[in-house]
Amino acid sequence: MLVVVAALIALAAGSGLTLLVLRLLVGSRLEAARRTRALLLEEARVDAEATRREAGIEAREQAVRLRGELESELRGRRDEVVKVEERVLGKEETLDQKLIELTRREQGVADREVHLKTLQEELKLTHDGQRRELERIAGMTTGQARQRMLDDSQEQVRHELAGRVRQMEEEAATEAKRRARNLVADALQRVAASAAAETTVTLVALPSDDMKGRIIGREGRNIRALEHLTGVDFIIDDTPNAVVLSSFDGLRREIARMTLLKLIEDGRIHPTRIEEMYYLSKAELDEHVRQAGEQAVFEAHCGEFHEELVKILGRLRYRTSYGQNVLKHTLEVVQLAGIMAAEVEASVKTARRAALLHDLGKAMTHEVEGSHAQISTQLARRFGESPAVCHAIEAHHYEVQPQTVEAVLLIAADAISAARPGARGEGLEHYIKRLESLEELASNHPGVEKVYALQAGREIRVLVKPHEIDDDGAVLLSHEIAREIENHLEYPGQIKVTVIRESRAVDVAGNKVDARREQRLDVA
Repeated sequence: MLVVVAALIALAAGSGLTLLVLRLLVGSRLEAARRTRALLLEEARVDAEATRREAGIEAREQAVRLRGELESELRGRRDEVVKVEERVLGKEETLDQKLIELTRREQGVADREVHLKTLQEELKLTHDGQRRELERIAGMTTGQARQRMLDDSQEQVRHELAGRVRQMEEEAATEAKRRARNLVADALQRVAASAAAETTVTLVALPSDDMKGRIIGREGRNIRALEHLTGVDFIIDDTPNAVVLSSFDGLRREIARMTLLKLIEDGRIHPTRIEEMYYLSKAELDEHVRQAGEQAVFEAHCGEFHEELVKILGRLRYRTSYGQNVLKHTLEVVQLAGIMAAEVEASVKTARRAALLHDLGKAMTHEVEGSHAQISTQLARRFGESPAVCHAIEAHHYEVQPQTVEAVLLIAADAISAARPGARGEGLEHYIKRLESLEELASNHPGVEKVYALQAGREIRVLVKPHEIDDDGAVLLSHEIAREIENHLEYPGQIKVTVIRESRAVDVAGNKVDARREQRLDVA
């Protein structure tokens, strides 16, 4: 027990001693740390003071340097301002001098204006006095003199205009004729067409004259049945072994011809058999019409067409115009228009399609009201043809004015096909009326003495009175006649207008001679 107590006392004394030693060690270290801190603070203060002094010196040096730079820049700016002020002062002095000069000039202009007004007043008075003196001497007022000058000027301008018109016409006519002849000649050389004209009658050969009685039938019942069904006149006369079928409609004539041939071949001729053969022939003709239309489209070589247009086109095979087969005429126009369109670099397809459809209305003129050009245009529009094709069809007889090259080419091709020798036949009465109309139209102009229609109406010669119409008037007269022919008459091809002015002149030897002036103009 004592040992334990002694151990505990010894342990407590050791702990106290240890604590005392530790406290002494810590106190000495703390004091050393305080001294170190104070030393560091002093060093930092000294460094800061030195740094502050150095910074102040640098700042002062930099401030001195910046002040010097600013002063030098300020001196430069001051020098520039001084120079600018000097220039401004110089310009102000120049402006003052110019202002003084301008004021002096304005004063001079004002003086001149006053002097000019004075001179104008004096000139007006002098002009009025001269005008009154001229009126007194000439015996004419100012209005009369002005009218006389206008008349003289108008006559001079008219003379110069006629001269220029004559010169331009000659140049244009020469070039146009050359090119047109080459173009038409080339087109015609490449188109071979028959010159045979068709008529409105068809001749059917019979095996014997006995067949005429069988065709007539008992009390004429057979021929009445034939004429009633076909709408064609059967002419049975003294012509041996032949019957003449007469009708303006080619389709009816063809049906009647086919019916009659079938009856002759069959041998049985009575009203019932006639009716059977008629409807059989009608069905066959419809097929022939369709084939003719398809063949025409194939030969035209300008694309596909609506089926109805093809059928109507085939009907033209049995339609004639002045004895010319309309389908052959149409194909001829197609070839001519296509060739000419290719030569002038126009649309060949448009020209050929318009040419193939341009007379389509002739197959419908007995069924629809209106001209064949209008009917053809309506059919073309109904079945989807282009506006260019429809316009060319509508304008090919000038019912509307042509606006495209293809329309003009169609007009030319149609006229060429219709006007070639042998293409068409014309009645004597119509021919005489056309010649009379040409002569009457030209003779209605003042100063015309005589008019002659020559070359079957292809040329008219106009003799004028030389004391009423001069050379310039002859030029203008030919133009007027040509325009009136175009506006009031219908004709195929071209008509040449020749105005002849005869006058009496004296040659060098003193002999009287005839002087003739001719002005020729081709009108399409």
